Amino acid sequence: MKKYTLLLLCILPVLCAETANACTAAVISGKITPDGRPMLWKNRDTSDLLNGVRYIKGEKYGFVAVTGYAENPRTVWMGTNETGFAVMNTISYNLTEEEGEGSARQNGVLMKRALGICTTVADFRHYLDTLSRPMNVRTNYGVIDAQGNGSFFEVNSTTYKEYDVNDPAAAPHGFIVRTNYSMSGKLNEGAGYVRYQEAQEKLFTVSATREITPQWLFSNLSRSFHNPLLGIDLKDGRFNKPHTSGWFVEQDFVARRSSSCAVVIQGVRPDEDASFTTMWTVIGYPPVTPAIPVWVKGAEKKLPRLLTIENGCPLCDAADGIRRKVYSYSRGMNTENYFRWELLFNRNGNGYMQQAEELETEMFGTLYGRIDGWRKNKSLPEDEAHKLYGDCDTLVGKNGAYLQEPPPDGKTNAFVWLFAD
Repeated sequence: MKKYTLLLLCILPVLCAETANACTAAVISGKITPDGRPMLWKNRDTSDLLNGVRYIKGEKYGFVAVTGYAENPRTVWMGTNETGFAVMNTISYNLTEEEGEGSARQNGVLMKRALGICTTVADFRHYLDTLSRPMNVRTNYGVIDAQGNGSFFEVNSTTYKEYDVNDPAAAPHGFIVRTNYSMSGKLNEGAGYVRYQEAQEKLFTVSATREITPQWLFSNLSRSFHNPLLGIDLKDGRFNKPHTSGWFVEQDFVARRSSSCAVVIQGVRPDEDASFTTMWTVIGYPPVTPAIPVWVKGAEKKLPRLLTIENGCPLCDAADGIRRKVYSYSRGMNTENYFRWELLFNRNGNGYMQQAEELETEMFGTLYGRIDGWRKNKSLPEDEAHKLYGDCDTLVGKNGAYLQEPPPDGKTNAFVWLFAD
């Protein structure tokens, strides 16, 4: 009996890690985007669901990044710096070697330093070359720079393999997807094969027509409830009342209970200023929060209040409250993946996800069009960026009441109350 108990204790941490760290990501070449700008996309899954955006001054460069709530974090999980260099990762479970299997936390430590010292993809490659071995990582790092370069690096403690998104041999359709296994790792091991299939098939379809935008990535991938292996898509209406009870079991969707945020880092064309590199951020549970842009320029002075970490990130906290309503069934063991699909999406069109997407569409239509004007003037106006942050806070404040329970007085809008001084 003791032998079996010990075996379970050894296995359970691995299973929990695989369940929590179920990230899905892609590097996308500017060759297949409508405006010629490369992109990084990541849907982050983690057991630490509370995160936000902060400005950090690195060794050489300042950068904006998604981090946890810690006051002085040692790790970051995705971000971009003032030179237009950007990085994110997905942990890999089929990269193993004799000198240790790697550390999820060390992945974030490595990315934090890279954002502080790297300018190009080549710099990141050199950075990996100069690290002492073992590096204590096993991960897929996605990177882009302001020169239009982009790569995935599959890295374990002693070696790495690079996949260049602009190389037809490595990326014949102009994009590279990674989940929680590596192409250079052990065959048919790791995790995330069904999520890989979902992202790969959807990106393949639209890569030929150049429809891949930040908004498309959030709507079609970060909020995907399609399982290609089962051949079901919860959004087709067959899984809502009166056809079902409105509940479903989560299995291999890109959007998951453990999804803590989604980010698209939109790079620049080689003829553009690197300061236009944009970190489009969906903080908290991605199905229920809209995308808000962030730039490094001026970030040390101001960031969107919705995203910043002071006494906790307001938008993340609000989204986490909705997550708990959606995943509210807790009777007995192994029930945590039952979720109320009807709350997210329903035939009346007022599910949390439907409201979030309606708000996001309004924001892209009414607020974000001004960014194109800035690009035409070839300079990112710091004061205008700060005004846009305020406008985002205000618009979500007016239209985002679905994100919170009504305030105690029953009169004030929930977000206005939430942000009141």
